[in-house]
Amino acid sequence: MELNLVPISITRQKQDPAWNHCEVFKNGERLQIKCMYCGKLFKGGGIHRFKEHLAGRKGQGPICEQVPQGVRSVMQESLNGILVKQDKKQKLIPKLLACGSSSSNPTIGGEVENLGSHDDMNFGIKPISVLNTLEGDSNVVSKVGRGRKRGRGRDRNLIESNDPCVKTNLALVPNGGENPIHMAIGRFLYDIGVNLDAVNSVCFQPMIDAIASGGSGVVPPSCHDLRGWILKNVIEEVKDDIDRNKAMWGKTGCSIIVEQCRTKNGRVLLSFLVYCPQATVFMKSVDASHAVYSADYLFELLKQVIEEVGSENVVQVITNCEEPYLFTGKRLMESFPSLYWAPCLAHCVDLMLQDFSNLEWINEKIEQAKSLTRFIYNQSSVLNMMRKFTSGNDVVEPALTCFATNFSTLKRMADLKLNLQAMVNSQDWLECPYAKKPGGQVMSDIVNNRSFWNSCVLIARITYPLLRVLEVVGSKKRSAMGYVYAGIYRAKETIKKELVKQDDYMVYWNIIDNRWGQQQHLPLYAAGFFLNPKFFYSTEEHIHNDILSSVFDSIERLVPDTNIQDQVVREINLYKNAMGDLGRPMAVRARDNLLPGEWWSIYGGGCPNLQRLAIRILSQTCSSIGYKPNKISIEEIHNTRNFVERQRLSDLIFVQYNLYLRQMVLQNQEKDSLDPLAFNSKDILEDWIADNEVSPDNHESSDWKSLDPPVGNRTTLTPLGDEAEDFLSTRFTDLDIFNGLKGVKEEI
Repeated sequence: MELNLVPISITRQKQDPAWNHCEVFKNGERLQIKCMYCGKLFKGGGIHRFKEHLAGRKGQGPICEQVPQGVRSVMQESLNGILVKQDKKQKLIPKLLACGSSSSNPTIGGEVENLGSHDDMNFGIKPISVLNTLEGDSNVVSKVGRGRKRGRGRDRNLIESNDPCVKTNLALVPNGGENPIHMAIGRFLYDIGVNLDAVNSVCFQPMIDAIASGGSGVVPPSCHDLRGWILKNVIEEVKDDIDRNKAMWGKTGCSIIVEQCRTKNGRVLLSFLVYCPQATVFMKSVDASHAVYSADYLFELLKQVIEEVGSENVVQVITNCEEPYLFTGKRLMESFPSLYWAPCLAHCVDLMLQDFSNLEWINEKIEQAKSLTRFIYNQSSVLNMMRKFTSGNDVVEPALTCFATNFSTLKRMADLKLNLQAMVNSQDWLECPYAKKPGGQVMSDIVNNRSFWNSCVLIARITYPLLRVLEVVGSKKRSAMGYVYAGIYRAKETIKKELVKQDDYMVYWNIIDNRWGQQQHLPLYAAGFFLNPKFFYSTEEHIHNDILSSVFDSIERLVPDTNIQDQVVREINLYKNAMGDLGRPMAVRARDNLLPGEWWSIYGGGCPNLQRLAIRILSQTCSSIGYKPNKISIEEIHNTRNFVERQRLSDLIFVQYNLYLRQMVLQNQEKDSLDPLAFNSKDILEDWIADNEVSPDNHESSDWKSLDPPVGNRTTLTPLGDEAEDFLSTRFTDLDIFNGLKGVKEEI
């Protein structure tokens, strides 16, 4: 990759499905696209050329050899749909011209008389006005003929009837106008009772494109088709993807993740996943209700999974930190001397935040903030007013866990302090009937309380680095192992700078050190810090020596051959002194620009044994949180008593789970704004938006139909202090922090 490329986010306006499979960089004034699978960089040609790359269309440039078959099929269908529509469009232009010149056309300036027969459209759809489309815009025919030079390959709102003269763009319908396509989709989703965030699936738009490419009269699959040949084909696609991922396990190593969940019926289900930087895959689920507290049972279960994956490929096994797993982990490390057992680090950081929440002064501010948000989110008119003053932003901010949500919301409220103060001191608020109610008066008092805001800002400052650590640890797009040690350091450093006095900041340091010590001092964390060139070359030499023992621990466990161990140790000196390619100006610049595993892959060839070890360590995750899809009911498998149907359900869950895991990586970085009131936000945000005294008679205040949707215009948010600076920037010079972490190791 060229080192002057600046990554940029993909906006929501990029609707072509190919945008989900690339990264976009800015090089001067030009945009360049990088394939997420093979790393090919496209300096021109746009998204259409990149889509041909994924689809395997020869003659239009290099094709991708690493793209999953399912993605390739979707790209091929999308390209085929574009060709069909282009052909239809060319045939349509003369007819449109003829229609436009006809003075007897009854639809111009009036209403569409016919949008197709009832066989073509859903029942009950009202005809929509053409809104003088052809008369009001003399360029409409030329626009149809030309198409769009840039942007999406199709217009989502384009409706075709059997009569080509009756063609309108529903984007021209004003707000509140009925889009028949959207109405039909809505009826279907309401009818089957599916979670409405299904429309955010990366498979949703390709499905719409595939249907549109077939024209009118597309025959949908039957229930038997979905249970039969379609499921069989998708199973094979998923297995092909997994086989391609397995080929990477030997190079990057992998982490086995055990996710435990308890169902409403009291069942304890264990899901086994395998993580590597390319993808996370779901292997299987087991009902462990009868023996989840048996270390012997857990050991045999995990031993079987390790052998299936290949013990030579496994770097670590991640579980929760309950006592049965502690004993199981120690037995696994005895039986498999080349891997580690690791408790989930995301859970560890969450426990730090929980301990922070339990401090009296912090808990008091959290409860005050909750009283404010509960009042806002249970009165529709107050919620609308708040969104008006915050440019569409919400004052609650969901995070990976409930305790993290407490602090991310306090920070969000601190960001919006001036907006909220402008609201409660406005004429709109003074004239609002809710301002005179007890909850409204409490809200005004809190928002105008300087002490409350000072506390919120301080809490946000001392907890923000831990939130960032949790974000890094829980990331599904970037391996976390090279960053967590630096993240914990930065959290302690920030707290020390904010509180200054040792008696004040040691309260929080002790919480962090206590929870960090419960991680069994996994050497991989310090080794990841040591092997990350971004941090290594900005740290004092004597600090290296303290951390080096963790590197030696990792070498002795992950490299079984003693001869290779000795070679790795010799090559560490090349790394320390930046010898050979490691010291090239390109490599020096790339320390900050490339992921550490990529940096070693490109520049570490002069020390191949250390290179292989570094890639295996830096390619691992640290978390088992956030992998379970809420909309998949694994329990159904174990409720089914028919063996044939149980196997079919097992295969269906296998497909659903792996498609979900694939989507976590492929979905755009910029997501639709999350509605805090949506059902799928309930678990994380309920304590912030649920009124403890809900009155069934209070219909007026709960009129959801009058609500303005959240916009999420985050450009209005202002950073807190140095937040805009990379929280993992270099400079690690505080010996007290390193000695504190070393002290935790010695106590253990």
